[in-house]
Amino acid sequence: MILTDLVAWFADPENWSGPDGVPARLAEHLQYTALALLLACLVAIPLGALVGHTGRGAFLVVGTTNALRALPTLGVVIMVVLLTGIGLGPVLFALVVLAVPPVMAGTYAGIRAVDPMVVDAARGVGMREREVLLQVEFPNALPLILGGIRSATLQLVSTATIAAFVAFGGLGRYIIDGLSVRDFAEVLAGAMLVAALAIVLDLALAGVERLVVSDGIRAPRGRART
Repeated sequence: MILTDLVAWFADPENWSGPDGVPARLAEHLQYTALALLLACLVAIPLGALVGHTGRGAFLVVGTTNALRALPTLGVVIMVVLLTGIGLGPVLFALVVLAVPPVMAGTYAGIRAVDPMVVDAARGVGMREREVLLQVEFPNALPLILGGIRSATLQLVSTATIAAFVAFGGLGRYIIDGLSVRDFAEVLAGAMLVAALAIVLDLALAGVERLVVSDGIRAPRGRART
């Protein structure tokens, strides 16, 4: 029964046009995900790279990532909404909080995993610390950095559905609206669309990784420095 209703939902032209159609909701979902990921990268990559390069404040990275991962995303949204009112800000804040830990942890781990002999050699030829970080450590750390970004993207795609909980759009609208009227075919359609989007984005990022990371460093062989 529900499978028949699901097929009928996807076959209905009304679900593919207008502001409530799949293309519009998909664009909204991608907007929330991309904006949150960008903000998280702007915060997490520089901090993770700095701590990984200097070795100072590692406790900050570990403690912060563990603390942020423990926060319930929906609870953060509700708390910020109660404090500031309904808006896109609370949703983005909660999503950024979710995305920062994997990106920062991946960046820190990637920098620390660069072979110390390579770093010492760079310093030996007269490179400044900034040049060592940007020209040696960062390129070698790309596999783990991109791995953190991929992980954050998957989490964001699935969690961006909370935008619908505070009257915004995205694919989560189908899940929330379907539950409110007990239209389980719509709920299942929304969940399938979110899962499909996550798979597509993960494959796309895997392709980007293959393009930007050389074969020689795709699988880091250096050991993390302590």
